Order: sequence, then structure tokens, then C-alpha cells
Amino acid sequence: MTERIVATYWIETAYPLEVAAAAMAGEQSSGTFLKIPNEDAELKARSAAVVETITPLETVSTPSLPGAMTPKGVSSPKWQRAQVTISWPLANMGTSLPNLLATIAGNLFELQQFSGLRLIDVAPPRAFAETYQGPAFGITGTRELAGVSSGPLVGTIIKPSVGLSPDQTAEIVKDLVEAGIDFIKDDELQADGPHCPFDERVTKVMAVIRDHAERTGRKPMYAFNVTGETDEMLRRHDRVREEGGTCVMASLNSVGLAGFGALRRHSQLPIHGHRNGWGLFYRSPHIGIEYRAWQKLWRLAGADHMHVNGISNKFSEPDQSVVASARACLTPLFEDAPYQAMPVFSSGQTAVQAGETFKSVGSTDLIYCCGGGIIGHPSGIAAGVESVRDAWQAAVEGVAPSDYAQNRPHLAQALEYFEK
Repeated sequence: MTERIVATYWIETAYPLEVAAAAMAGEQSSGTFLKIPNEDAELKARSAAVVETITPLETVSTPSLPGAMTPKGVSSPKWQRAQVTISWPLANMGTSLPNLLATIAGNLFELQQFSGLRLIDVAPPRAFAETYQGPAFGITGTRELAGVSSGPLVGTIIKPSVGLSPDQTAEIVKDLVEAGIDFIKDDELQADGPHCPFDERVTKVMAVIRDHAERTGRKPMYAFNVTGETDEMLRRHDRVREEGGTCVMASLNSVGLAGFGALRRHSQLPIHGHRNGWGLFYRSPHIGIEYRAWQKLWRLAGADHMHVNGISNKFSEPDQSVVASARACLTPLFEDAPYQAMPVFSSGQTAVQAGETFKSVGSTDLIYCCGGGIIGHPSGIAAGVESVRDAWQAAVEGVAPSDYAQNRPHLAQALEYFEK
């Protein structure tokens, strides 16, 4: 294995940049805090990480994070920021995603030499595609199963997130499918609680969806949340498939790469990857992981859909970050193995953001989930679905939504109601 893994970081340190970068490379490969006899020249040549580039950036007068050391004898330190690229021989860990993550995003975040450290990007070698199958369905397979050949999949989330019974959930699903929805998902908080057991929820919901499909020839996609222990996820997947379901959902940070990999190897359905907990990685600009690096691991592992937040969302993420995340999911990983995942927009989305979303992303290969933006429409669920679909049609046609709404009262109502 002569290929190398390449990762890029943003760092902040009071140490000389070469010293700090060497500490990163040593900690995450063959080195430690002192020289040891077995780390001879031959071993280092074979296994040591290499600092490929260091690009100095600005300096600051105070450290961004607590706990950082300063060099001995330096009374008035300055904290230098830089972009650093490090590479590792693939032979250090082989084509293992859990061990790749431990290498590129392991103990280095705790090193005392740093008052800031963030993983910006990673370039896994093509050899990973020989071990990991990537998305089984991706964009094309999702469109085929949902019966949506063009435009975004207009979707929603069951709300309230928790508290509904299986019968109540099925009643909402009935309204949604009759309104023409393309995609529905469980909230990530709803898995297999005693008030809404998984098996009973699947039975009730799929009875509604099957009936609708038999009457109309159209079968909306429902992503059932199978998150749990590995054996639970596999059993729940099988239950969904047996009932005629076409999608399962897993909380990525909860199940981890190994658990998700087991689900992907077993699954015969698209896997909807939910990123809940993502704020832990991105919210501070001074520590964490950029989405463009993080999403590559999950696409390799086999996520067909990846959450990216949404324009003017209800959380703290700026729009440019959301757009960059969506574009990252659509960017091929390898020339002969694109492993594209369908970006999923959510978190406070309504008809209002459709135009800006299309303008910014430049694609309709996405799932546009509106919870309150559909279910909370003042004229009801059917009006909510129609308003979102009309808003996207206006965006694709390049027509201002206010103009498009002149003869579409539900869109006009949504624009007025949700822009408040």
C-alpha cells in the first residue's frame, strides 16, 4: 500500500509552525512526546506522517482556546495561525474508516501546543472504494423509488417530534400522502419509545402508504428511524422492507462508522443519514471538523442522503456553510466512483427559501424538508405542499416568487405568513 491519505488543517499555536506541525504528525503516527529507541530511521521512513505544506496566516494576541502552552522563555507570545497539510501512508491503518477517523481526527485536538485546531478536508485514496460500497441508491435510486424524475423531492418531518401514537402518526401520513408529498421522515428523536413502538408505527404507516400506492400508482418514501444497537437496526430494517417500505434513517453520530457500516452491508433500502449533534463539530471556528471532510467518510460508508441544514435556518449555521455542505455532497469522491449523496435541506425551511436554495446550490438533486413549513401552513397540509412545490417551480423557471404567486393563492399565503 503506497498510496497516502492527505488531510488539511487550520491551526493556531504559539510555537514555531514547523515545531507545532511536527507534533501533530508525530502524535498521529509513529512519534510520541519523547524519542524512543524503536522509532528508528527505517520505521519512520515507512510509517511516519509527513508535513507536506505549511501556509502561514494571521497572528493574534490572545489564544482562542484554553489550556494551550507557550514555549519556554517566551514572555510575550503571539499565536500564529496557519493551514497545514499532513499525509500518512495507507499502510498505517489500511482501508478502515473508523481507524482513518482516529488518525486524522484523534488526539491531536488535545495537544497542548495548540490554541486552535480544525480539520478542514481529507482526501482518502481510491483504495477505500474497494472496501466500502458507498451509497447503494444515491440520487438516481432515490428518485426511482420515490417516483420523482425531476425537481427536488418535497418532504416533511412528522411533527410533533415525539408524543404521537402510531395511529396518530398514520393519520398525519394519510394527510401528507393525499396532499402529494414525496418524502416523509421520522424525527430523529422518535425511534422505538413505549408511546410509539417502532413495529407498530411501521405497520400503521405502511398500511396508509400501500393503500395510497394501490389507488394512485404513486408511493411516497418514508424514512423510518432505525437508530439503535446494531442488531436492532438490522432487525428494524428488515421490518420496514417486509412492510414494503423504501427507506430507513440512522443518526450518524449516534451509531458511529462501524455501526453504520454494518447497516449498509445489510441494507436493501436507501439509508437516510441524519447529522444530529453536528454542532459539536462545527460551531466553534477554532476547533472541530469541517463538513466537507466529515461528509466524505459517511458517503464512503454508504449514506444515500445527508442532512446539510437549510438556508435561513433555525440554528446558528450561516447560509454559505449550508450551501458549501450541499455542494460537497454532490461533488464526486472519485472519478470512477462518484458516491454522490442527496443533500437534505431542513431546519425551518418553507416556500420562502426555495428560490435562494436553488440559486445557491444550482441543482434540484436534493430533498427539501419542511416540517412547520408544510404542516403549519395556515390553510393546511395540502396547501403547504402545493406552496413549496410552486415555490420550487418558480425558482427553476427563474420567476420571482411574488410574481409566480399572483395566481397561486397558497404560495402567496405562504410567502406572507412565513416571511414574518
